[in-house]
Amino acid sequence: MVRFTGGHSAPTLEDVARIAGVSRATVSRVVNGGTLVAAKTTEAVREAITQLDYHPNRAARALVTRRTGVIAVIVPETDERVFADPYFPQVYHGALQAFGDSDVQVVLAMSQPGDNASRMVRYLESGHVDGALIASHHGPSLAEALAKSWQPVVFIGDPEVPGVPYIELDNRAAARLATRHLIERGARRIGTITGPLDMGSARQRLEGFQEAMAEAGLDGSLHVEGGYNAQSGQVVEQLLAVAPDLDGVFAANDLMAVTAMGVLQRLGRRVPEDVKIVGFDDAAIGRQCTPQLTTMTNPAAEHARVAAELLIEILAGGVPETRNLMAASQLVVRGST
Repeated sequence: MVRFTGGHSAPTLEDVARIAGVSRATVSRVVNGGTLVAAKTTEAVREAITQLDYHPNRAARALVTRRTGVIAVIVPETDERVFADPYFPQVYHGALQAFGDSDVQVVLAMSQPGDNASRMVRYLESGHVDGALIASHHGPSLAEALAKSWQPVVFIGDPEVPGVPYIELDNRAAARLATRHLIERGARRIGTITGPLDMGSARQRLEGFQEAMAEAGLDGSLHVEGGYNAQSGQVVEQLLAVAPDLDGVFAANDLMAVTAMGVLQRLGRRVPEDVKIVGFDDAAIGRQCTPQLTTMTNPAAEHARVAAELLIEILAGGVPETRNLMAASQLVVRGST
């Protein structure tokens, strides 16, 4: 029998998890009769319980005997952006697809950017949900807090915290491809409208843009920060103020790209004759403007579905062979270039 000294009067759930080599949440599911735990994992947990002579807290057990049957898709964004950006409905749709053959309910939960991470952790640990997918996070603070939590989560986008599972689009490579396309089409004075630079995707797209510009021997310093919303496309006027000879724009999403196109056309710049534009996300809005928008794909529904399948594996007590998945983006050439 393993004995603990200097701090434990009795073995805890965490002690069982450490001996069994699983998460605290998995031990809790075994103790409370959960059915989504692999047989080998259940056996390892029971062996650890016997070895430690662990006795669960009956009051705590009574609170968590039943699973909620609810998974949350958590988006730390304003409701205005969530309902205006087609990326988020795709994420939610992908999660629904993953759980479509089960009785699991998928709920959408929104918080405000900058909200204290501990508030979200308290929600996840409140017993209202069994796990969560996190999309569009700002900075690593939420992932850092969740890494210390027992609640199973998977991020859509690199959480920037080692050990936290996620699926990520290769934003840097996609931005390089988009920028190279502008260069190949003859653009030389190219600027970019970034997303919010407290987000990894926005920084990676900026880095990819600058890498492609450097490879071509061009100035990659022309950039202005946007907000991944349609209004941010208006900052293309700031690019023009610095570079009146602007002949190419890479916008970090389609909402900004389409607005930027409208601004340029209002100012008398022809697209693509005078200024060529590439967006990102392959949203429907890019096919509804004139000319239609050249863009990079970002299959959010597929990413969410894969992330949900990863979460299902974790909820079942498994340890996924690959916890960090990287997806590729494709260039879709249309009339704006």
